[in-house]
Amino acid sequence: MRQILVTSALPYANGHIHIGHLVEYLQTDIWVRFQKMQGHRCVYFCADDTHGTAITIRAQAEGRSEEEVIAEMSEAHQRDFAGFGIEFDHYGSTHSDETREICREIWAALRHADMITEEEIDQLFDTEKGVFLADRFVRGTCPKCASKDQPGDNCGHCGETYSPTDLVDPVSVLSGSRPVVRAATHLFVQIEKLHDFLNEWTQSGTLPAESANYLRNFFLNEPLRNWDISRPGPYFGFEIPDSPGNYWYVWFDAPIGYIGATSQWCKRHGENLDDWWKNDETEIHHFIGKDIQYFHTLFWPAMLKTAGYTLPTRVHIHGFLTVDGEKMSKSRGTFVRASKYLEHLHPSYLRYYYATKLSSRVEDIDLNLEEFVTRINSDLVGKVVNLASRTAKFVAGTGLSETYPDDGGLFETFASRGRDIAAAYDKGDYSKAMRAIMELADQANPYVESNAPWELRKDPEKQKELQDVCTVALNLFRTLVIYLAPVLPDLAAKSGALFGETYTNWDQAATPLTGRPIAKFEHMMRRVEPARVEAMIHESREEAAEQNLPVSTGEAPAIWDDAGDALAASPIANEIGIDDFLKIDLRIARILAADEVPEARKLVRLTLGLGGDNTRTVFAGIKSAYTPADLVGKLVVVVANLAPRTMKFGVSEGMIIAAGPGGEDIFLLSPDEGAVPGQRVG
Repeated sequence: MRQILVTSALPYANGHIHIGHLVEYLQTDIWVRFQKMQGHRCVYFCADDTHGTAITIRAQAEGRSEEEVIAEMSEAHQRDFAGFGIEFDHYGSTHSDETREICREIWAALRHADMITEEEIDQLFDTEKGVFLADRFVRGTCPKCASKDQPGDNCGHCGETYSPTDLVDPVSVLSGSRPVVRAATHLFVQIEKLHDFLNEWTQSGTLPAESANYLRNFFLNEPLRNWDISRPGPYFGFEIPDSPGNYWYVWFDAPIGYIGATSQWCKRHGENLDDWWKNDETEIHHFIGKDIQYFHTLFWPAMLKTAGYTLPTRVHIHGFLTVDGEKMSKSRGTFVRASKYLEHLHPSYLRYYYATKLSSRVEDIDLNLEEFVTRINSDLVGKVVNLASRTAKFVAGTGLSETYPDDGGLFETFASRGRDIAAAYDKGDYSKAMRAIMELADQANPYVESNAPWELRKDPEKQKELQDVCTVALNLFRTLVIYLAPVLPDLAAKSGALFGETYTNWDQAATPLTGRPIAKFEHMMRRVEPARVEAMIHESREEAAEQNLPVSTGEAPAIWDDAGDALAASPIANEIGIDDFLKIDLRIARILAADEVPEARKLVRLTLGLGGDNTRTVFAGIKSAYTPADLVGKLVVVVANLAPRTMKFGVSEGMIIAAGPGGEDIFLLSPDEGAVPGQRVG
């Protein structure tokens, strides 16, 4: 029996759970349920990530304390998770005495290892609010192109990256006042001191191959940069005991919240924390999204190693969710809150659909709404539940046959596939497991069709044959449901009620049931009605409209009603002549390679192909909106005759064209179908 500790990334306490978040928590819940069915001791911990400036800002705006805000959000998060059948062994909070205690322990270990250094950092300070301002809380004029109302990290107009202190005429988003520059002491963790260990650990097979390859670049040329781990007060979080006035940055105590939640659980159940976090016999599995792999695969193992805690056995990393091939969008109604989904659709639908898409690779998954309806109705209703609904009623009085009938080897085939399906679950290849299960369902349904129990019931002399046919069909159904139980616990419970049992062990699928009464068949799963999906999208779009967001109806209105906010924020520049415009050589280019720039917060290094052997290297400030791996192959528009610009990261030989105010709202301009690299634009 394996002893396994499992975590999902901690949801931030400043927002509600949506269907994008659920990819991770459903992925984790399925894996935990499978491990428990294998007879392993597997515990699943999570908690709310509660610290940081955003919580304070919301609390102040609502006239409440931070503790009131996070308590309300914790209740909402746990209610949403429960609605989707996600079962935690313990759900905690990073704002706990246990997490604070372990923060101090790990901090003391880092100090003892001489891994902490201090630096004076210039920051913008809001004198009215009395707080240092993070990048997103500052707006001002770009120091390069003079575009107004730009954020504190990069210009949405020209792509320039900078520090908030570089902005011209900066303004605090919090108060509207002009901030001042103040120096503050920041504390840093020198993870470069663990360079060799981290290099070896990240390449040891603990991570997916895609992530290991991504991280390999961090160790090649330059030292690992120091990790800024503190924020000056006031700040909602834990004050650093040996640095009064400084607080641990939220990314320090967030992963420590895994251990804090375990500690709370241990206290309630008489367990020893060291048996779970300082025990080589315990497997530790983290499930996270690719956007936070940097923290979980460099900073987190550095902390654990230094403090003598067990390192993760496996970090399972998934991609992002798109809906109908595009980013989730509030204006299109595809940014759906978990609670809104539950108002319209059964959670089993989403659990199964995600399972059909998830693998052990770091890949984005797409929720195609048309496919969603078709797949649920075809696979679950048409293939699986159909086996029981067409046969159970015929043996409600007689029960199953006393001995298992001859089925031509069908049940033996079903039982023999259990090992392969289990291996796919264990590896995280749920899509492979679902395909294998549906292949079995495709063998079971022809058996029912060919034996036609609805015809046998009409002949009094064929009642034994009818019982035998139904016994085979129901046992095949039962085996399918056991294999699906980690994904569909609700269906497993309803099936168990039909047979008078519960599914707790994977091996139950290998032995057929005989001589057992069958309960009255109760409806197990309804077909997905497209109208309910449409209503969910419509109401999500309406919620966005109520929040004063521009809304897309999906239909061309008689008069476009685009808001003028973007134009007002960045007025049209001074008029130029056609000769001035023709000086700019815009070309179509294909992104051949895209790489992280570890030492830059917003830059991605792009290798652009202009056709043939003509390539350019361009540094683009789009990291906040695009994942490098997703950019490869895209066609973009590049300013091809821009003078090369020498940066500390290398030479940038052009500029790609994008729109948007910055942050996550950056949109690359792409040519229409038919354009090829090298063509001139204009």
